[in-house]
Amino acid sequence: MSVLVNKDSKVIVQGFTGSEGSFHAEQMIAYGTQVVGGVTPGKGGQEHLGKPVFNTVADAVREVGANTSIIFVPPAFAADAIMEAAEAGIKVIIAITEGIPVADMVQVNQYLKGKDCTLIGPNCPGVITPEEAKVGIMPGFVFKKGHVGIVSKSGTLTYEAADQVVRQGLGITTAIGIGGDPIIGTTTKQALQLLIEDPDTHAVVMIGEIGGQLEADAAHWYQQSGSNKPVIGFIAGETAPAGRTMGHAGAIVGGSDDTAQAKKRIMRSCGIHVVDSPAEIGKKVKEVLG
Repeated sequence: MSVLVNKDSKVIVQGFTGSEGSFHAEQMIAYGTQVVGGVTPGKGGQEHLGKPVFNTVADAVREVGANTSIIFVPPAFAADAIMEAAEAGIKVIIAITEGIPVADMVQVNQYLKGKDCTLIGPNCPGVITPEEAKVGIMPGFVFKKGHVGIVSKSGTLTYEAADQVVRQGLGITTAIGIGGDPIIGTTTKQALQLLIEDPDTHAVVMIGEIGGQLEADAAHWYQQSGSNKPVIGFIAGETAPAGRTMGHAGAIVGGSDDTAQAKKRIMRSCGIHVVDSPAEIGKKVKEVLG
């Protein structure tokens, strides 16, 4: 098992013929992901990278049975692209685009309520189920198949954690990069829940950062769930000054509970194995899995 994406995912690329979309689509196809086509309005009927181009997501769903979409549309148009995918019946929407206006994302969040789909991102590296499907921009070679799930706000730390887990002789079920924007489709808690409930995932690495309540919410959910699957946690941004955005728009210390120290304290109190350096993630996973 895995979550969100697997070898049966039929993936389309929105913003397929642009430079970003083309580059990453090529990498995804090379990885073995089942990319069934792409969407670029006005270019329907053409072929790109050996795959059909459609004018709309609805066309792609109708003609090639697409059920998963990855979005490389520029920020001003990305919210519309997300809503178009949801309206067309896409089940998993992965928004890579960074810099979507917050007001647009408020609208998207409202629109998605009651829709049967999962939005990952925006401003995220995507989702990978190793050796089955890479729907994102992560370096595929780092990830090997196994039984450790990863949920992370940071792209680079996702790859670092995966590399360490693999070096310990273990592997990954699915890694989910949830994104670093203030408003995102899937929270740390929701991603953690997917992995905890996946029978093939035996432990989860949860990587957060300063700012917001996502990690605390996830930790409280984990404690209340009564799950005995170990969770290994790390929070980036220990040295960040209050009130300063650090890298991600959502990474800003607003109050005393937003700091790395406070988040780690909450996570520890909820039974999560917290490490103080990203360099310790792999060793800790190995230790708790015995």
